[in-house]
Amino acid sequence: MDKNLTDLLKWGIEHSASSNPQNDPSAPSGSPAPAPRSDLNPEILSALMGGPSDADLMKAAMEVLHDPTTTLENKLIAFDNFEQLIESLDNANNLENLSLWTPLLSLLSHEDPEIKKYAAWCVGTAVQNNAKSQERLLAMGGLPKLVDLILHEGEDESVRKKAVYALSSAVRNYQPALDVAREELSKNGHGVDGEKVDATDMDGVDKVMEGLKERVESTSKKA
Repeated sequence: MDKNLTDLLKWGIEHSASSNPQNDPSAPSGSPAPAPRSDLNPEILSALMGGPSDADLMKAAMEVLHDPTTTLENKLIAFDNFEQLIESLDNANNLENLSLWTPLLSLLSHEDPEIKKYAAWCVGTAVQNNAKSQERLLAMGGLPKLVDLILHEGEDESVRKKAVYALSSAVRNYQPALDVAREELSKNGHGVDGEKVDATDMDGVDKVMEGLKERVESTSKKA
């Protein structure tokens, strides 16, 4: 990753939080705007004026997310930016070309629940109504990871619910993913009643997901 792009993204994160004093609840009324930043080298300024591509921003965001020196607050901002980028079908499909599926899925195992929740959110966004990304998630072994999060009773409830959202997005209208999901659920003690569910049957898929939501809510209350 080009260091300038990473620095540019970090600058953007800092700038978004500090450029408007109205966004800072601790700032006194009438606070003057902060002085312009002067620590950007010519290469970064050139990138800023020219505008990095979505692919560059996606790679830079992922690098920030894996940077141990970056604060949780800034990582969540980077995650939010990343999620907005992959709302575009083209950008979501570009995750494979940019080799970003592996680092994204690895964040489902992060120690911080907020990071895991955002990772599941981004997975759900990437695969929603997107057969190509659904196929990649299946091929990359992402479905067992989501099932593990959902059924792990010691996991944070918000993480588990976001994993249900991601799984729901992953299996709708994509039968191979639904079949694997049902197999993984069964192996982990969550049997799915009835005959095989058709991935194009939204009511049938909804029934499976509602069952998972109920399990998350009931087991979370006991935890």
